[in-house]
Amino acid sequence: MISNIKRMLGIGTPDPSRGNTIVVNAEKLERRVALLEDGVLEEYSVEREGDQNIVGGIFKGRVKNIEQGLKAMFVDIGLEKNAFLHFWDAIPAALDSGLEEIQRKGKHKAKKAKKITSKDIPSIYPVGSEIVIQVSKGPIGTKGPRVTTNISLAGRYLVLMPYTEQFGISRKIDDPKERARLRDIMQKLSVPEGMGVIMRTVAQGTRARHFVRDLAMLLEQWDEIEARRANNPPPACIYKEPGLVERSARDFLTEEVNQIICDDEETTEMIREIAGKISRRAKRRVHYMAPTAEPIFERIGIQKQIDEAFSRQVWLPCGGYLVIDETEALISIDVNTGRNRGSKDVDKMILQTNIEAAEETARQLRLRNIGGLVVIDLIDMRHRRDQQAVYKAIKERLKRDKAKTQVLQISQIGLMEMTRQRLNESLLDSMYEPCPYCQGASRVKTPMTMSVEIQRQLNTVIQKHRDEVGDIIVVVNSEVLNRFKSEDSKLLVELERSHSGRLIFRSDPALQRERYAIIDAKTEKTLESR
Repeated sequence: MISNIKRMLGIGTPDPSRGNTIVVNAEKLERRVALLEDGVLEEYSVEREGDQNIVGGIFKGRVKNIEQGLKAMFVDIGLEKNAFLHFWDAIPAALDSGLEEIQRKGKHKAKKAKKITSKDIPSIYPVGSEIVIQVSKGPIGTKGPRVTTNISLAGRYLVLMPYTEQFGISRKIDDPKERARLRDIMQKLSVPEGMGVIMRTVAQGTRARHFVRDLAMLLEQWDEIEARRANNPPPACIYKEPGLVERSARDFLTEEVNQIICDDEETTEMIREIAGKISRRAKRRVHYMAPTAEPIFERIGIQKQIDEAFSRQVWLPCGGYLVIDETEALISIDVNTGRNRGSKDVDKMILQTNIEAAEETARQLRLRNIGGLVVIDLIDMRHRRDQQAVYKAIKERLKRDKAKTQVLQISQIGLMEMTRQRLNESLLDSMYEPCPYCQGASRVKTPMTMSVEIQRQLNTVIQKHRDEVGDIIVVVNSEVLNRFKSEDSKLLVELERSHSGRLIFRSDPALQRERYAIIDAKTEKTLESR
């Protein structure tokens, strides 16, 4: 009993295997943050020295051109690629469906302003005009960042919206009494005319004084942004979201989080300072773990789980497994029974595998930070009630996801389609680059294929340079040379007979299998290469 109380108060040795834990690994070139739930990795983020996280950043830009066909404009914000602003994102936004709109007391109804439509946008923001926008989606692949004119600033409990008067409360707070209390607090907040606020889910159970302090900090922050907007010509960044560690402390350090563990003293003190603004109890939950020869992620058992996050095949507790493929158009997830042979009841075994697959899919989407269109190929289920059980399982698990998701019912052919909001590059894209050998195809040509191609090219070279070239040197990969010496040796002898000189074959162990060079032995001039 005493040990449980100590753990709740953040006293004593932290135990990452129990409750919700944030683990921070701070190094000179890289900062890593992992969120664990009872020792299981649920979220993982990496920030490297020199990385530019522009999502949430506010820019003063200049409209470069308007594309009426796309119903969009391109805005110069000082980056390599112009930002993409759709006309819809330039219209004052209605309150999100996940929020309950609150009417302010004592506010006189103003004259109804003319409703702005997409047709009005080109005249409001003509080419060359200045515009203040916020990045809603970072650059991914060949696409530039996506932006909006609907600015918002996130605090601990509130979100300030400087350009709209809407007030709202997160619908995730479902206790009627608590909603009534928060409505009353919201009515008493001194929000400047023309601005609006939203109460975040974390506001539940928070005292009124914390909202007053949070609002004051947000208003002060907005004054600084306005000053930078006035003093800097476009293009200019006038607000940048804090770094990974600060964001994690702000967003994750809730009542549900039992502890934060960090392996760097300076970073630990910075997190404690952020936590201290929340409460003394939150500050006590921040622990410093002195570094040893073994890195913190390996000591706690996170590294193995991170390595599995990059694996194409993910095993389920029941013995089934997922196969996850990221493509340009969508994320494909295939569910297989694998080693799951535990139940004689086939329907029960299939249901168990599909439910575990649904729950693991929701976890993997968060962990890998992948999104867009996701298609899950489930094992066929005969009964509608089983399909509903799987559908409910993924819906329930997705409630933990901060990104917006939408899931459709399982189709007649056993496919579950869903979408997940994608704000940044996936973990795979940010940590890896396409292989220069296979060009990202994940496959290379066989030695036989290369033998056929090289012989075809040799024949062309011989015909083309018959009267000019004598001996020819062919440099190939060692595996291809082995093929030449064995199965294809007779063919190469016949090819040599058709030429006046010799064919000299050499191997280069450093040469990739799909690369080769055909060289004039006398002049050392390359006749053909790849």
